[in-house]
Amino acid sequence: MAESRHAVVTGVSSGIGAAIAARLLDEGWRITGLSRTAPAHTAARLHWIPADLSRPEGLPEVLAPVSGVDAIVHAAGVQRSARLGELDPEDGSLMWRIHVQAAGVLVDTLVDRVADGGRVVLVGSRTMTGVPGKSQYAATKAALPALARSWAAELAPRAVTVNVVAPGPTDTPMLRDPGRSRTPPVLPPLGRLVRAEEVAGLTSFLLGPEGGAVTGQTLVMCAGASL
Repeated sequence: MAESRHAVVTGVSSGIGAAIAARLLDEGWRITGLSRTAPAHTAARLHWIPADLSRPEGLPEVLAPVSGVDAIVHAAGVQRSARLGELDPEDGSLMWRIHVQAAGVLVDTLVDRVADGGRVVLVGSRTMTGVPGKSQYAATKAALPALARSWAAELAPRAVTVNVVAPGPTDTPMLRDPGRSRTPPVLPPLGRLVRAEEVAGLTSFLLGPEGGAVTGQTLVMCAGASL
């Protein structure tokens, strides 16, 4: 029997990260999951490592025992919202560390352990184009396509793909986070929120054999919010 493919997934304790981990486990992947709190679901092929993604400088030590990587998925995220004139520099710094710096340290640390033909997916947001009251969050998510395109070009000779999945309003605990209460979600034209399982399905496609020719791209899944 072929050995299970191995994915390193951040943010596995809730929301999109948890949905991605669950989808990959169902497909036979072996998961190394990083998050501050333990995931609610347990599985023999899920190895959880406690990690605070807001302190990315600690990731190299945390990742030291990790090897034989076929995919990296950076799904950890947080949202703090405020309008211009009320911006909190600490909130901006927190989101930058989790979304951008952690992505950089994560992939930089593991890149030589990723098998040729491997995959990298960064979970972004449709908000990257700019939304009132979310400028700091949008700026951090807008940085991810730049990382992905740069890394995709660098890793193309190894057939390692790098892409961004950018969902619109998704039904996760983040929508109920008090830190984003000043920008309540707007129901998209399709009349419902995106489901975390749908984001996981798109991520699964990019990690699978049919996704091998897609690299350096940002795929938006927004239930029509960008129409």
